[in-house]
Amino acid sequence: MELALAQAQQAAERGEVPVGAVVVSPAGELLARDGNRTIELADPSAHAEMLAMRAAGIKLGNYRLTACTLYVTLEPCVMCAGAMIHARIGRVVYGATDPKTGAIASVYQIGGDGRLNHGLDTESGVLAVEAATLLRDFFKARRNQQRS
Repeated sequence: MELALAQAQQAAERGEVPVGAVVVSPAGELLARDGNRTIELADPSAHAEMLAMRAAGIKLGNYRLTACTLYVTLEPCVMCAGAMIHARIGRVVYGATDPKTGAIASVYQIGGDGRLNHGLDTESGVLAVEAATLLRDFFKARRNQQRS
């Protein structure tokens, strides 16, 4: 999760919402890491999780990321959770919850309600204070810039 937090910090430095993600193989090998790049790439799907899963798939030569673990600093959205289902991610570990758009537990329970062909093993709250602080500070600075 510390690597994901570093990616989130880099995203903030680029002016992106500070979310970072890391994909690790079942053997513990770092497959991919990235932070949000929606503004930089002018791509609404360029969330940290999506970019990390794409890079991991390329590295493995397979879009199925079976038994891999995805670490992400913020609870994934509907788009990202859906992609995790399609990729067959084995485990999702996230930091801060997202009470507005969280799709793992907060608003929706994608991959956890048994209705899809794949379920997600999840763990929440890992370095949640650090992840939430990074997000809060980013948006506070953005609001202060808009007032200036």
